[in-house]
Amino acid sequence: MSTLYLVSTPIGNLGDITQRALETLQSVDIIASEDTRTTGRLLKHFAIDTPQVAFHEHNETQAGERILELLQAGQSVALVTDAGTPGIADPGFTLVRRVYAAQDAGADVNVTMAPGPAALTMALVLSGLPVHSFTFRGFPPHKRGARQRFIAVDAEAPHTLVFYESPYRIGKFLSDALEVLGDRPAAVLRELTKLHEEVRRGTLSELAARYGEGKGRGEFVVVIGGRDA
Repeated sequence: MSTLYLVSTPIGNLGDITQRALETLQSVDIIASEDTRTTGRLLKHFAIDTPQVAFHEHNETQAGERILELLQAGQSVALVTDAGTPGIADPGFTLVRRVYAAQDAGADVNVTMAPGPAALTMALVLSGLPVHSFTFRGFPPHKRGARQRFIAVDAEAPHTLVFYESPYRIGKFLSDALEVLGDRPAAVLRELTKLHEEVRRGTLSELAARYGEGKGRGEFVVVIGGRDA
């Protein structure tokens, strides 16, 4: 039986990679990478020379078919994203579904995982907001109207809300969240696990004022309290 391995990689600090992840990346026949250049730097750091193929949102259909063909031919494949856990806010889930569909049709293929870092869980725990029930929304739309409608879906939800956002739109997102949700407790986190890791806690109005210019490096995680927080 050939196997697709979902392999989590560090979100910043290379020391967070697991021994199992390293062993898997070393032992598989092919690594399917969101960005082969980014993964190439990781592989070089750990002296791993496994060949790569690209798998990302712009080629997921064609590349997914090719990866399934490799699996059905008996080769093992590791799927990695640029950072963190594949399948979260990237097209990894479509490949998992493709493999399961082949499995249901009788193909001798399997899916498993080498778990590890995820910005989602780290940000949620560090936010200081309730973690017993939460909703992960991923990246909001770029345009204001669509973004506000996206946020409004959970306006009445009692759960903690988690979003990913870029440094170019963080200020706009926080302003829209304030307008749609009201002034709730929230946290903005960036550069997680890195030297300049930052956790800012406060109300949405305070954080919107702080990041109003949209300045910052790296991807942001925004955690917002639920309706009754």
